Amino acid sequence: MFKFFEKAVDPFPNDSVEQPPASLFKFVWHYAKPFRFLLLGLLLTSALISGIEVYMFHAIGNMIDWMQVSDPSTFFQVYGQDLILVALLILVLWPALTLLDSALEHQGLLGNFAMQIRWRAHRYLLEQSTTFYANDFAGRIATKVMQTALSVRDSIVSINGLVVYVVVYFTSALVIFISSDLRLALPLIAWLIAYAIVMRSFLPKLKQVSAEQSDARSLMTGRVVDAYSNIQTVKMFSSSSAEQDYAKESMQIMLDSVYKQMRLVTKLNTTLVTLNALLICSTMGFGVWLWTESIVSAGAIAVAGALTLRLQAMSQWFIWELARLFESIGTTQDGMATIAQEKLVEDKAQAPDLLVPNGQISFDDVHFHYGKSGGVINGFSLEIKAGERVGIVGRSGAGKSTLVNLLLRLYDLERGVIRIDDQDISMVSQDSLRHQIAMVTQDTSLLHRTIKENIAYGRPSATEAELIDAIAMAKADDFVDELQDSEGNHGLDAKVGERGVKLSGGQRQRIAIARVILKNAPILVLDEATSALDSEVEGAIQEQLEQLMEGKTVLAIAHRLSTIAKMDRLIVIDNGSIVEQGTHAELVEAGRVYAGLWSRQSGGFIGDQA
Repeated sequence: MFKFFEKAVDPFPNDSVEQPPASLFKFVWHYAKPFRFLLLGLLLTSALISGIEVYMFHAIGNMIDWMQVSDPSTFFQVYGQDLILVALLILVLWPALTLLDSALEHQGLLGNFAMQIRWRAHRYLLEQSTTFYANDFAGRIATKVMQTALSVRDSIVSINGLVVYVVVYFTSALVIFISSDLRLALPLIAWLIAYAIVMRSFLPKLKQVSAEQSDARSLMTGRVVDAYSNIQTVKMFSSSSAEQDYAKESMQIMLDSVYKQMRLVTKLNTTLVTLNALLICSTMGFGVWLWTESIVSAGAIAVAGALTLRLQAMSQWFIWELARLFESIGTTQDGMATIAQEKLVEDKAQAPDLLVPNGQISFDDVHFHYGKSGGVINGFSLEIKAGERVGIVGRSGAGKSTLVNLLLRLYDLERGVIRIDDQDISMVSQDSLRHQIAMVTQDTSLLHRTIKENIAYGRPSATEAELIDAIAMAKADDFVDELQDSEGNHGLDAKVGERGVKLSGGQRQRIAIARVILKNAPILVLDEATSALDSEVEGAIQEQLEQLMEGKTVLAIAHRLSTIAKMDRLIVIDNGSIVEQGTHAELVEAGRVYAGLWSRQSGGFIGDQA
């Protein structure tokens, strides 16, 4: 039975990834809709259970009245059938409904609901642009996803419970009180008015402080994770003290919001207890007076007293549940601001896959300024033939890496077109575009997974033999076999640590080159691909890269000009435009910009004054 409810809604649907709505109700419904039938079932079972609980108070009052007017010797003969029905209601129907209610909530909703939200939000955020991640902490974004999943789930479950409480308990209590005597309901009506005033006063404040606390929690987590992710830099610059202060500042902001929330909690709790004490005393005192005047029966007073005690307990639950709802809404709104952001780079509807039979690349009047009024790339045009190997040269900030990012469509152009084999890259799917391009960057970041998983990342279907060949070609076999992680895994099964911190820069670079070799895409991009390697290893890998480049269209960026001198053509760019192009020999002979860069190199690197 449990599995039936656990499998009622798939927590990991493979439906199309959609941007969540940016309004609160639509955002919550976007994630709640798949669970609507379970939620409706929970609402009905909770209402029935609450109805049985209220009816029990009524039944107790009836029994007291029956006992007052009945002969004990004939009591069971007269009321036996009624007592059996009450017993069946309590012993059979109540537990059965509780089982169903619990299965709907715990097996069907609580686990799957939050997990499906995380899954769907994670899938959407994976398609966000690099700008989205550059503008925030990775830990902060992850915290938003985790928090929002729980807050949306808790909001819906809380609303379910609150609706049942208001409709069943308050309404039933009023009906029972009024059926006994309208005057007996007067303390309850006065209490309800005061209770509503208290809620109207406190709950918006709790909602506001909860939103502040959620944002403060995300900031705190982001700063702490940022320090852990860059622990080597922290150690290198002896910045532990500065990092403590940086984290402490965010922790203090978080703590201030907690203090504010706890002050409200204490005031609210004291106010509630005072209201409930007044309700109990006024109801019982007024009820006893009505009894002395022979207006109500002892059973009615018993029902009123029992319901009043139950209501005061439920009122505590209700207002804290309502406070939790407002807290969840505040957290949801905070998370929604991150999760529901529009994607800056998005595929066109029904975008086809990119097909690369040749590998010709065309930059046609490309403009890109990172949203500024000018600068970076201005009217850049370049034709790269299929199979041509092109080196891109320029000072730092000239726009070399930006061109590569635009080719990968990590950003959309502000003007112009980039084509591969006459296909506008903005009109094809991003996944298919990047599938056709293999890239090695100077800042190699590996996943905290095994060597095998990292190398096979671009081609998971590769055999182990192909993977081992790629490792050998990248000259990585001399250290891979010796690797061991803290879990006792060796070689290919050893984990490399977050961002590959367990490996040296040169080792990470060789793993990245092995990954590119294994991917074997028709277009190859090398952005300072051998910058982290020593001369001996670089010389050996250059031979393998020469073999890898055969038949491929290649774009290579390098400050060390000797690494790209053998390219078919060199492009010199400055301020996002081409200022010179030709072979190495032609450009040196021309005696212009490239010749100056070549002559001023020290150890093979472009000088600062180039």
